[in-house]
Amino acid sequence: MAATPIGRAADASPALLDALASADIVAAEDTRRLRGLTRALGVAYPSRVVAYFEANEAARTPQLVAELLAGATVLLVSDAGMPAVSDPGYRLVAAAADAGITVRPLPGPSAVLAALAVSGLAVDRFCFEGFLPRRAGERTARLVELAREPRTLVFFEAPHRLAATLVAMATQFGADRRAVVARELTKPHEEVRRATLGELADWAQGEVRGELTLVVAGAPGVPAVAPDPASLAAAVAAAQADGTSRADAMRAVAAQAGVSRRDVFDAVLAAKPG
Repeated sequence: MAATPIGRAADASPALLDALASADIVAAEDTRRLRGLTRALGVAYPSRVVAYFEANEAARTPQLVAELLAGATVLLVSDAGMPAVSDPGYRLVAAAADAGITVRPLPGPSAVLAALAVSGLAVDRFCFEGFLPRRAGERTARLVELAREPRTLVFFEAPHRLAATLVAMATQFGADRRAVVARELTKPHEEVRRATLGELADWAQGEVRGELTLVVAGAPGVPAVAPDPASLAAAVAAAQADGTSRADAMRAVAAQAGVSRRDVFDAVLAAKPG
């Protein structure tokens, strides 16, 4: 399991260079990206490369385990950073471990840790959430659940969803919550923007490109009162808009917000016009 550069090729570790030269098989999330990386590093393209990505991960895993059991050394790399962190790899590691095969990490660049390090927010305790759900209702429900999380939160996001995600965060976490958008880390156009969620949501209405990592300050403390009824009602409405029945939406929001279904029902009732 080898970490690959998230930007500068020079960040590649000597261990990665050795592994690329010595592995019997290299399993790569994108073989074209691997070819570009080896070219940038000035190392020979491995003689045996197989694609290992989300769509073929389940089918490819037993094939690679069979190769490992036969004595082959397999190097797993993703497009950038450490495999299995919002990238393919978990299935292969679990299957290899179950088969008694030794799994070794070759650590290196990490967008999560790099963004945390430059965020200026508390990093003594944090949690990584990866990508939020794409559907608005599911995303809102997840943010309702996270609104009272005291640890610093780290997310990945796609450029075309950034504005909507920041607006949703400002709504559920509060527009004054401190946050950071780290864009194109270690690349020529690197940018680290520190502001409130409300300010970042306004900024993101323009065109934002590149790889994005969001770091959001944790809640200052778990509130002694239930979440804002308007937020509960909004989460239910968003879930219903995605096709979830009202009963299921209220049940899910209640579980995620840590309140009773009666509280959610009352919030929905109060939000009705008239």
